[in-house]
Amino acid sequence: MTSTIQPDANTVIPDDIAQQIVLPEGHRDDARLFDAYRWLRENNPLGVARVDGYDPLYLVSKHADIMEIERQPDIFTSAGGEDKGAFNPILANQAGDEFTKSINNGSLRILETLTYLDPPEHTVIKDIAADWFRPNNLKQWEDSIRVLARESVDRLLDTDGSIDFVKDFALQYPLHVIMSLFGVPETDEPRMMALTQEFFGTADPDAAREDIEPLTPDAAAKQWVATIGDFYAYFDALLEDRRANPTGDLASIISIAKDADGEYFPREVAYGYFIAIATAGHDTTSSTLAGGVHALSQNPSLLARLKGDLSLVPNLVNESLRWASPVKHFMRTALAPYTLRGVDLQPGDRFMLLYQSGNRDIDVFTDPDVFDIDRRPNKHIAFGYGPHMCIGQHLAKLELKVMFETLLPHLDAVEITADPRYIQTNFVGGLKNMPVQLTLSRK
Repeated sequence: MTSTIQPDANTVIPDDIAQQIVLPEGHRDDARLFDAYRWLRENNPLGVARVDGYDPLYLVSKHADIMEIERQPDIFTSAGGEDKGAFNPILANQAGDEFTKSINNGSLRILETLTYLDPPEHTVIKDIAADWFRPNNLKQWEDSIRVLARESVDRLLDTDGSIDFVKDFALQYPLHVIMSLFGVPETDEPRMMALTQEFFGTADPDAAREDIEPLTPDAAAKQWVATIGDFYAYFDALLEDRRANPTGDLASIISIAKDADGEYFPREVAYGYFIAIATAGHDTTSSTLAGGVHALSQNPSLLARLKGDLSLVPNLVNESLRWASPVKHFMRTALAPYTLRGVDLQPGDRFMLLYQSGNRDIDVFTDPDVFDIDRRPNKHIAFGYGPHMCIGQHLAKLELKVMFETLLPHLDAVEITADPRYIQTNFVGGLKNMPVQLTLSRK
């Protein structure tokens, strides 16, 4: 099944707008990126992007349209419906997809993880760890998470406050939390950090692997595959250990899970879970933490208000998630004819769901470009929507809540001392560097 998109003059998005959103390098300039999103919502909310090296695709920029697509996986598949692996749920260029198929028996399903699955298969695999991620179960870990947050803030208080907030703080805490809950030794955390940056930074020169030739059309796909291989090599030993000696941690729950016939799920299912947890389980949280603090640096009165009333922290967490929206997109493909926003869609048509854009939609959020912790309701879709809504959302919210409650009493002021830099990625990411001068107190 191939795309049947036949754009006309009324549906084609201008080249500069399409390139700003589709190309990873367009995401280095946050201001221009969000201007492009705004242009789409106001002028062509379901337009066709034609970018050299990529298949034509619809850019879905409105909150309601993203939700309409997400809630119907039987019509808008993540990775192929019954034809598993026919489509890539993560946008890649044509050369990248061809490389993946060439080393994967013609399939784009390179990982056995929830992103690449549709119900009912998606439901079966999600249920392996769904109970562990429920709020009632996570309560037992809150004290442990609070200890880790306290340790992170104590280390911060030992500095003079002149740090790169992303590199020196925001990246470290969520990684330590998820690895502790997961059962990965602390000594292996630097390796997990490096692999995560390679995994999500396939298009970022700063995250390039030395064993991949840069600047070739399929370099990003080759780095993606190579990094997955390194993850597999590491997690193979973890899987064997947990099956032989289960400890009750999250890695054990996944490792010893069995299918309806009482057999262990294929090893690749465990690997897929492990990789998702080891990457998205902390990178998205660190991006949200950094994005929230960046917003507070622009609004000292809000920082003072939060310091005086920590009961507002859950509101801060939700608005930081809307504001940062670290998951920028997922792809969906039509399996049947469908009409959306008056456009007749056909099987094979591809859709880039722009969560960051949806979270700035004026039809849903009053003054969407204002950081406002008093939004009621705050219907952000930072965790997606429908069956693919993030399984780890409650853990992410808990981590952020605990950290803000721990950090804010000691944070008197935030001054940005150099221009922040953003990761060059159109998939998952946010701030890469944010040099700051923090005014800290030990009270």
